[in-house]
Amino acid sequence: MTDRRTDPPELSVVIPVWNGEHSLGKLLPRLSTVIEATVPRQSEVIVALPDGDPAAALVERSGGHVVPFKNAGYGAALNAGLAAARGRWVITMDADFTHSPEFVRTLWLRRREADVLIASRYVPGAVAEMPLSRRVLSRTLNRLYRTVLALPHRDLSSGFRMYGRAVLEDVGPATAEGLDALQEILVKAFSQGWKILEVPLFYRQFRGWTGGRLAELSAGYLTTLGRLVALRNSVKAADYDHRAFDSWIPLQRYWQRARFRVIRGMVDGATGILDIGCGSSRIVQTLPQAVGLDMQIRKLRWLRAPGRQLVQGSLSDLPFADESFDAVICSEVIEHIPRDRIDLTDMVRVLAPGGRLVLGTPDYGRWIWRTLESLYKKVFPQGYATEHINPYTRRELRMEIEKLGLVVLDVQYVGGSEMIFKAVKPTQQKSASRPALRIARS
Repeated sequence: MTDRRTDPPELSVVIPVWNGEHSLGKLLPRLSTVIEATVPRQSEVIVALPDGDPAAALVERSGGHVVPFKNAGYGAALNAGLAAARGRWVITMDADFTHSPEFVRTLWLRRREADVLIASRYVPGAVAEMPLSRRVLSRTLNRLYRTVLALPHRDLSSGFRMYGRAVLEDVGPATAEGLDALQEILVKAFSQGWKILEVPLFYRQFRGWTGGRLAELSAGYLTTLGRLVALRNSVKAADYDHRAFDSWIPLQRYWQRARFRVIRGMVDGATGILDIGCGSSRIVQTLPQAVGLDMQIRKLRWLRAPGRQLVQGSLSDLPFADESFDAVICSEVIEHIPRDRIDLTDMVRVLAPGGRLVLGTPDYGRWIWRTLESLYKKVFPQGYATEHINPYTRRELRMEIEKLGLVVLDVQYVGGSEMIFKAVKPTQQKSASRPALRIARS
C-alpha cells in the first residue's frame, strides 16, 4: 500500500467503526489481499476509530491508517475517514464483514461508469440475506426516501460505495450524526448533478435491530428526510426544471408543458439552436441540434449525455462566433439578472440574419402573475420566485427587443401571465466580429 508521505494514491478504502462492533481481524487481511491484486502500491486503507480504541494497534499492524474521532455516531466516523482519504477514488465499507472485500475489485473496475457507485442490495442481480424484520424495515426506509425525494435509486442506505474525489469535495461533510449521513451525502451528490449508478451486490447480515436502536435510527432518518425534502424542492437541485415537467402540482406541470409547446413551436425547423440558461429543462433535452448554455455547472453536469453539446457561460459574453445560430432561446432568465447588469446585445450578435430570437419572462404588468408569484413564494419559499429581481412588462420588453434591431413577429402567453416573444433579425443586419465558435461537447 501507498506510503502516506508520498503522492496521493489512486484508491482509498475508508472503514468507519462507530458502535464498538467490528470484524477487523478478519476483514483487513482479506481486504489487503484484494487491494494488492487490484491496485498494487497505489492504495491506502483508512479506519476511523473512536479516540483511544484498542483496535488501533490491529489496524496499524495490518498496514492501515488509523483516524481517531471524538463525537459518537456513524456520521462522525464517516466524516473523519473521508476527510483523511487522499485517493482519486474512495470506497467506503462496513467494518462488520457484511461487505465482501472481493467486491472492491468490482467497484474498481467499474469506476469510470459513474461518479458514484452504490453496491446495491435491491437491483436486479443482487442477493440480500438478512432477517425478515430488517429486510422489511430497510426496504420501507429506502422506498420512503426514494418516493418522497423523487430519486431513481433503490438502495440509498447502502454504506458500500465508491466516490470520485471531485464528488466528495463538492458535497462536503455530512451534517447527520447517524446512519442517515449516507442518504444525506447521496442526495447532495445527486442534487449537484453527479451521475450515480447501482451495482448488484451479494449481502449477508444476520443481526436485526433492537427496539431502542430502531427508535434512535428512525428519529435521525426523519429529521434528515425533512432537510433533504427542502433541498430536492429548491432551485439548488440540478434536476429542478426536469422534475417540474412531471410535477405532482397540476399548475406547475401545466406551466412547464405549456411553455415547452410554445417555445418548441417557435423554433420549429431551426437547424442551429442556442438555449441560453437552459437549466435541466426538457427543451434542450429534446433538441439534439441545440447547444445548451448555463452558468450553473451542476445543471450542465446533470444534463450530460452522449452527443449533447453543453457550455458553461453567461448571457452577456457568449463564447460563440458571429451569426452561429439560426435560433436563440432565452426563457425564464432575464428576470434573474439585475437590470443594470443585463446586456442582450450578444444574443443578437450570435444570431444569423433571418434567425429567430425566442425571449420569455413573466409579465409583471398583469395582476395574474403578481398574484401567482405571491402565492408561490408562500408555498415554496426556496423556489425560483424568490430570485426574480428584474421585472418586465410587455411594453418594456418589446421596446428592449426593438432597440436591438429585431422585428417582433409574435408574442404568446402561458397561463395568461408569462410572455414569450418571437422576433427575427433582419437579413441586412451585421454584427461586430468575434473569434471562432467554441462549443464543448459532453
